[in-house]
Amino acid sequence: MQYALMIYNDPGHLEALSDADREAAYAEYFALTDDARCVVGAQLQSAETATSVRVAGGRTLMTDGPFADTKEVLGGFCLIEAANLDEAIELAARIPAARFGGVVEVRPVVRR
Repeated sequence: MQYALMIYNDPGHLEALSDADREAAYAEYFALTDDARCVVGAQLQSAETATSVRVAGGRTLMTDGPFADTKEVLGGFCLIEAANLDEAIELAARIPAARFGGVVEVRPVVRR
């Protein structure tokens, strides 16, 4: 089954780490993307580069910035193949953001 691992963290959290800790965190992210169970993964640019789009009354409305005004922002994602939720959680726990004050949301992907 496929699961989306959505990585939320405080903006600038990696920059706040020491150089050695930041390099170690990036190495862990790269190791996860090298795992055969990882279908695809990507780091997103900062939330300030986001554009939110809504359609209301037939008009397309755009707003600069992320959809939600929250402390933590979506910083990246990983799509994985896992046998079950326990295996997906095990992979999510390897993501550095989960240890550095962020959260990894694990959600099954709908297959049609």
